[in-house]
Amino acid sequence: MKEVLRRSLTGAVYIFLLLSAVFLSSDAFDFLFMIFGLACLNEYKKLVDLKGLHIYAAYLILWWLFIYFVSDMILVYVLLGCTLAVNFMLLFYLFSKRTKLFNTAQKFLIGLFYVGGGCIFLTMIPYTNNDFAKFLIIGIFILIWVNDSFAYIVGRSFGRTKLFSAVSPKKTVEGALGGLIFAVGTAYFMANYEPILNPTQWVILAVVIVVAGNLGDLIESKFKRTAGVKDSGAILPGHGGMLDRLDSLIFAAPFAFLTLKIFAHVS
Repeated sequence: MKEVLRRSLTGAVYIFLLLSAVFLSSDAFDFLFMIFGLACLNEYKKLVDLKGLHIYAAYLILWWLFIYFVSDMILVYVLLGCTLAVNFMLLFYLFSKRTKLFNTAQKFLIGLFYVGGGCIFLTMIPYTNNDFAKFLIIGIFILIWVNDSFAYIVGRSFGRTKLFSAVSPKKTVEGALGGLIFAVGTAYFMANYEPILNPTQWVILAVVIVVAGNLGDLIESKFKRTAGVKDSGAILPGHGGMLDRLDSLIFAAPFAFLTLKIFAHVS
């Protein structure tokens, strides 16, 4: 009971911080995820045993350039290409039987684009038509939360088929499908309240976020398994580290950003 209470209180504080930042201002939201990104980088460095402080400096430079100075979409797409390339490399790592694939330079680039690029594109998502679309980014948070919650509930209740036992033995195919179904239903419902996307677009976005988010969660699980640890950190009592909390979101963010740009192009 004490553990459930601790998890609930930590989750409530985390959600309060996110929603407060979104409704306070776009700058508050950007700053919050800059800090979250630094926390995730710190945990990533420990997981992969990356030494030095240079990755923090590179992350902060990339952050300030693309959040406050770079407006040229060509450069944004260059960053998107680098981030997606690293994410696909991590997918290769996930499905490879080998555990230690990366040298120091690769660890640096993975941290910079997997964590840094993910956080940057997450904060770019709400900026549409020179406006800050609060309910769009809140909707994306909700889709991640619904998927996580119902994947756990359905998996505990009906899960029989292991999803990826070599990396995450508790996850099941039934749980993953349950999370996806409830997230898609939630997305269709949210179209009534955030008309920036139509119902079909919301559903497509939900599928992209859930599939990419689940892969991101598995990738972080493999990092932890390789490092021989249960959690990436202990900053969130009852939940582990910040990377444990944001692994799905930061991996899915560049895919969601690209999906939204495709929607804008074809609309």
